[in-house]
Amino acid sequence: MNVPGPKVVALGGGHGLYASLSALRRVTDRLTAVVTVADDGGSSGRLRKELGVLPPGDLRMALAALCGDDEWGQTWRDVVQHRFRSQGDLRDHAVGNLLIVALWELLGGDEPGSTVAGLDWVGRLLGAHGRVLPMAAVPMDIVAEVRGADPSDPDAVSRVKGQAACAKTPGTVLGVSLVPSDPPACPEALSAVEDADWVVFGPGSWFTSVLPHLKVPALARALTGARARRAVALNLAPQPGETDDFSPQAHLEVLQAHAPDLRVDVVLADRGVVDDPAALDKAVQELGGRLVLADVAAADGSPRHDPALLAQAFVQIFGR
Repeated sequence: MNVPGPKVVALGGGHGLYASLSALRRVTDRLTAVVTVADDGGSSGRLRKELGVLPPGDLRMALAALCGDDEWGQTWRDVVQHRFRSQGDLRDHAVGNLLIVALWELLGGDEPGSTVAGLDWVGRLLGAHGRVLPMAAVPMDIVAEVRGADPSDPDAVSRVKGQAACAKTPGTVLGVSLVPSDPPACPEALSAVEDADWVVFGPGSWFTSVLPHLKVPALARALTGARARRAVALNLAPQPGETDDFSPQAHLEVLQAHAPDLRVDVVLADRGVVDDPAALDKAVQELGGRLVLADVAAADGSPRHDPALLAQAFVQIFGR
């Protein structure tokens, strides 16, 4: 008889969460993604503005990552990720975004539970190896404090609103907050965190995908108080426009600044990108955890995680 894997909750959004979910679905059959819902650009931003819905893009990518490696899973992954190439109103809309929003409308729009029910329906259609949930029940905006956004005054600190603007603004991001400041957390996400064996932060855009989860008060309380052990998977390279020139340990210092009460059990980093293991190990110990160095990068040299190698690293971490 197969022994079920640990109950794992993965936090993040975009390509970083896609990478962790692509690995974690190989490790456990009890996997939940809790996804940021602050995107205001592209297809997601257009649907959010027109229909007042949660931005579906990061939710779609998480569902696509959970598709299996068989013909059914890979076909549906490609379908939901497909973007129209027209010159009209459908230009650049992702099929999966439209499918998710259509289900939300059919299931009751603003009715309680319709958002999660719609995502569950898409998950069943795709044969997803896990569940996808939003981190909050309402769309929100990220507000970043940025030093050096104005080239004429490099020491001035500006407030930049919106995920798309934050990603493009020059300068150094000092911190982020949310509008509204106390959004209602998704109840199912809170339950998943409270029931988890492991919670995984990252990889991903640090300020716009990972840290926002810790700015939703109810979710932050659940994450700091849960019985689960906590793992942080560090990025392979700085995120342009967000963490330029950040060392691996600087990511942890920012995490600690945004959530002083959060304790971390394990930090996973690729050994090929850590220039100062001793400094990183010291930063990890200050969070209460241990450092795991492993080869998890793609072989082509790009700053992408290899799903199979990342899965092997998670197996070792969860099994210890």
